[in-house]
Amino acid sequence: MSLKSREHEGILVVSFTESKILDDARIQQLGKELVEKAAHAQGKMVLNFETVSFMSSAMIGKLVLLSKKCKQDSVDLKLSNISPNVAEVFKLMKLNKIFDIHKDEEKALKSFDKKGWFG
Repeated sequence: MSLKSREHEGILVVSFTESKILDDARIQQLGKELVEKAAHAQGKMVLNFETVSFMSSAMIGKLVLLSKKCKQDSVDLKLSNISPNVAEVFKLMKLNKIFDIHKDEEKALKSFDKKGWFG
């Protein structure tokens, strides 16, 4: 299993266990596991990329699909701990506009508490 999950005050926190997500078969499996986890999230989910240093564009595609699925199911998805390498790809592909990205898991978790523009 390439994902670890735990619950923190009603928020599903999912972490990756691999540093490089490049293999197509693994990416297919990860995509399936992420969608399954999102289906069990109770409206709030954080994806923690702390261990991930590289990922292929195919994995980014799975994240976009996950984002769409979360929006359909009213799951508020946030990403945290994205490495500079991966963050650069997100910026180039303008995915930083699609995803709610936070510096670390703690900030992502706290962001669920904010109400409106002025927190």
